[in-house]
Amino acid sequence: MKKVHNFNAGPCVLPQAAIDATIEALKDFNGTGMPVICVSHRSKEWDAVMDETRALWRELLDIPEDYEILFLGGGASTQFLMVAMNLLENKAAYLETGVWAKKALKEAKGIGNAVCVASSADKTYCYIPKDYEIPTDADYFHITTNNTIYGTEIKYDMDCPVNLVADMSSDIMSRPVDVRKYALIYGGAQKNVGPAGVTFVIVRKDVLGKVTRYLPTMLDYRTHIDGLSMFNTPPVFAIFVMKETLKWVKSLGGVKAMHKLNLEKAELLYNEIDRNPLFVGTAAREDRSIMNVCFVMAPGHEDLQDEFMAFAKERGMVGIKGHRSVGGFRASLYNACPKEDVQALVDCMQEFEKLHK
Repeated sequence: MKKVHNFNAGPCVLPQAAIDATIEALKDFNGTGMPVICVSHRSKEWDAVMDETRALWRELLDIPEDYEILFLGGGASTQFLMVAMNLLENKAAYLETGVWAKKALKEAKGIGNAVCVASSADKTYCYIPKDYEIPTDADYFHITTNNTIYGTEIKYDMDCPVNLVADMSSDIMSRPVDVRKYALIYGGAQKNVGPAGVTFVIVRKDVLGKVTRYLPTMLDYRTHIDGLSMFNTPPVFAIFVMKETLKWVKSLGGVKAMHKLNLEKAELLYNEIDRNPLFVGTAAREDRSIMNVCFVMAPGHEDLQDEFMAFAKERGMVGIKGHRSVGGFRASLYNACPKEDVQALVDCMQEFEKLHK
């Protein structure tokens, strides 16, 4: 298999250890004589997988006992609706920092009174709004901690006067998180914690059961709490890969160790973008994401974009094309992206620079 440097935004690179363990489980899962995708989700062998996966989440993020951990289908986009259905009674407040935050707000508005307290749309979401007030009469305040398309990130756990809800699809497990500051955290797994197909939800139990509207059975978090995420058949393959991915995170020293490595990778690439006269970053420096590094050709060099894309592709760079809505380049440096791959991209940029001096 040829060597490539995978910077895809998701589905993305996964740890080789998780891939290898999954290959073996596809041949024979835990001595059952069956592949993991054929084992009953009601079996004791699968119960053990679910228990271990929940335990890894609880250990790695220090999740308190009054929070439940759910593994659901439907992606984070379904959570845009589920959050509002389960938590919005009188009013919800949203911080609009990108496409996914805007979509979450749209779903909430379809349920009830949802307001945008601040937006960075005026500058194509290249920064995180700073001066805004969270209405204290809101049922919850919703944020999107990392914005994959625009390369901005909220890199701290804010103090919030109301229940704080966070979409952490693309930066979960990349840094330590004080879960106690949040009422609910959710996200798709396909960035840092597994393949596409499973969504994680971390919810404090006391925020549920407060709304007066009818909740469809499958959209009620309490259904999945009572069913231990197996009210219906769960996405078993994706959950198994998630378990192996979290085991890998733990083996490297946990989330603190991942954060240190992620900071090093991001610094390496941002330093090159800032140094290299052919490139320029697009996100405000103070809000730069350590997960998704977005950049474009510098003014006066825009005509080199296609040439650099082809040049990088020849050298094994995969997935660096920016989102279709903004163009340019994007390198996603999720947990399993090796530092060596980031160095390879930096070397590629420097080599390209030499050709155009």
